[in-house]
Amino acid sequence: MNDRYPIGKFSCSECISSEEVQGWVDDIKSLPAKLNEALKELDVKVLENTYREGGWSIRQLVHHIADSHLNSYIRFKLALTEDNPTIKPYSEEKWAELSDSTLPLEVSLSLIQGLHERWGFLLENLTPAELEKTFTHPESGVITLKENIGLYAWHGNHHLAHIKIALEK
Repeated sequence: MNDRYPIGKFSCSECISSEEVQGWVDDIKSLPAKLNEALKELDVKVLENTYREGGWSIRQLVHHIADSHLNSYIRFKLALTEDNPTIKPYSEEKWAELSDSTLPLEVSLSLIQGLHERWGFLLENLTPAELEKTFTHPESGVITLKENIGLYAWHGNHHLAHIKIALEK
């Protein structure tokens, strides 16, 4: 198994079915419960465990998911209300070193819970035309909302797998 990409790298076909989109929306909606289950009865001593040498700790991973998914939610709303906006990337590594990344996990877990409830509702109510709306990422180019749903379903599961690996160490 590849500890860096334990579920493989993200990929999706050019022709994305509505069933794929619904599966991804379900993954996004279920992530908070999966995180809570994986992290229940957690001994605080393991919060600094990493999934691989040089990788983020469990604490950093949870706070990163909150940061990243907040950014994605905003990108969705921008794409839904503007014509192909260019979004602003952020330095994930630098954000992971900021002081708020030392807060208890519960702070980000509750944020993820509320965010995913709103995000899931938004995603379930997108029309086919809205799924085709786009934003431009300065490094990745033009991205449709339906592609981005897949990317963030993968992102949550990707880091959940990292957390599970780190918990085993």
